[in-house]
This record gives sequence, structure tokens and C-alpha cells, in this order.
Amino acid sequence: MSDTEGMRRSLVLRRRPDGEPRNDDFTMVEEPIPALGEGQVLTRTILLSIDPYMRGRLSARASYTAPAAIGGVMTGETVGEVLASADPALVPGDIVVGGRGWQTHVIANAPVLTKVERHAAPLGAWLGVLGMPGTTAYSGMKDIGQPRAGETVVVSAASGAVGSVAGQLAKRAHCRVVGIAGGP
Repeated sequence: MSDTEGMRRSLVLRRRPDGEPRNDDFTMVEEPIPALGEGQVLTRTILLSIDPYMRGRLSARASYTAPAAIGGVMTGETVGEVLASADPALVPGDIVVGGRGWQTHVIANAPVLTKVERHAAPLGAWLGVLGMPGTTAYSGMKDIGQPRAGETVVVSAASGAVGSVAGQLAKRAHCRVVGIAGGP
């Protein structure tokens, strides 16, 4: 590992924002990368997704998921490259996706990561249409909505990551699609 790979930088929530988040609501923490435990892998973050749901995680209000912890690494889906592994399922050079947070390097248990083929799609697609937003839209449309040809499907937040995929899936099902997006 290079000198920079011996340290990790993490963006930590310093305090809950009052209104729009500001730079000083977060702090950068630099620390040595911990040693691997059995079944763990070390990854270097290549891409990080910053999604609208994260705004809700900054608040202490009750929600469908726990708020981000003060003093904790901000959560987020990432694409990373395995640098070291103590699990035979993943080897250095493998590309993985998972919710590993806003960090340059992450130690994670191998089973919580999903290995993807490096050249199967652009790596950013694993954070969008092939990742959490795409699978959320797919599940919502196929398992819950179950649109049928000729129906009208209304998609709220149609310009967002989930809504844009949901609208395309409804069109593919031969539906009339009405998209709602905020703003002028």
C-alpha cells in the first residue's frame, strides 16, 4: 500500500444541520486503517452516491430508518475496489458495492458487499439504475404497483434517481406516464 492508503479519511457528522447542511456540520477525520479481522475485506472507495434520503438521516426526526449518529461516519452507498481480503469470496482487485459510508477506505465483512463485474456496466450505474435506486424502482413497479398496458401511472419525484427509473419501467409496460417534479 502507498502512504495514502495507510490512512483513511472519513466525513463525520459533527452536528445536526439547522436548515440547509453547511460544511461545518461535518468534520474530516483522518486515522490509520484498522487491521483486517477474519472474514473482512479492505476496500478503497471509487465512487460515492449522495442521495436525497440522506437529508432525512441528518435529522433526529422519526423516519423509516435511524438517523445518522453524531460523531459517526455519514452513511452512503459506494463502489469500491478490494485492496486486501481475509475472506476467500473476495480478492484484491474485485469491485464491490455496498453501504459503506463517506470514507476513503472501509473495512467490511465480506457478506455485506456485493461483487460486480468491473466492465459489465459503467461503475456509476451500480449506484443508480443497477443499484439501490434502480432496485427500489423495480420492486415498487413490479412487486407493488404492477402496472398493466393502457393504465396511467403517476410518478412523484420523477426527475429523481428512483422516479426516473420507475417512469421508464411504466413506459416499458405500455402505460401512460405522468411525472411530477418540483420547481418551476
